[in-house]
Amino acid sequence: MTAGVALATVFTLNSGIAMAQTLTMNSSGPEVVAVQQKLKDLGYNIKKVSGVYDNSTKRAVLAFQRDNKIKLSGNVDEKTMKAINTLRPGAVKAESPKPAVKPSTDTNSKTDKPAAATKPKYVPESQPFLPKSKVNGIIATAKKYIGVKYVSGGTTPKGFDCSGYVQYVFKQNGFTVPRTADVQYKLGKYAPVSKLEPGDLVFFHTDSSAGVSHCGIYLGNGKFIHASSSKGIRIDELSNEYWKKAFTAGKHIVK
Repeated sequence: MTAGVALATVFTLNSGIAMAQTLTMNSSGPEVVAVQQKLKDLGYNIKKVSGVYDNSTKRAVLAFQRDNKIKLSGNVDEKTMKAINTLRPGAVKAESPKPAVKPSTDTNSKTDKPAAATKPKYVPESQPFLPKSKVNGIIATAKKYIGVKYVSGGTTPKGFDCSGYVQYVFKQNGFTVPRTADVQYKLGKYAPVSKLEPGDLVFFHTDSSAGVSHCGIYLGNGKFIHASSSKGIRIDELSNEYWKKAFTAGKHIVK
């Protein structure tokens, strides 16, 4: 690397990323290095700062666009670059989950109060916490309430919303999880559908003006159980056209 290129790279990393063109799959060079490093500093899952725009980089860009209400493309265009340059890593990381977000097996703890509905700027991963020995109990409890009506803000068998239902099912099995979908989204590790296990969580963006807005429990074989706003507690297929389009991510919580 020449001295001129090295200085240019340092400049873009420290005072904002300069961009000559839209960055897409297989793009390479110092601009990609700068984007990867900035996203990594912001807490996104960049496997390696390689200077090559690979699948890991595209997934991180999609997550960033989703979190910042930018049209999902997976490419770093002018608007995405401007947003990346605007955020400071220290300021974003101040929004990390508080210790209360961590799952607890304390069955005597009080039910979590509803968390603020502010969408986090990024979603850090956490370690899976659900023992495989507990999965059958989780799924049995979840299925027990099939047919219960949907109630916005509902957290009991008299009526559930999506995150209230997930929280209740886990609570009945000795685990306390956060109240809202966007905070539940902070649990576990990202996983493609092909790697999800029964008991893992799935998340969706059902509102174009928001980020994560819906959640459910993965049952295996491409199916999940959730509180549908139109039909109550039911089982659906991830391959369904609506849910496929709305799918945000699977989070692996089974250890």
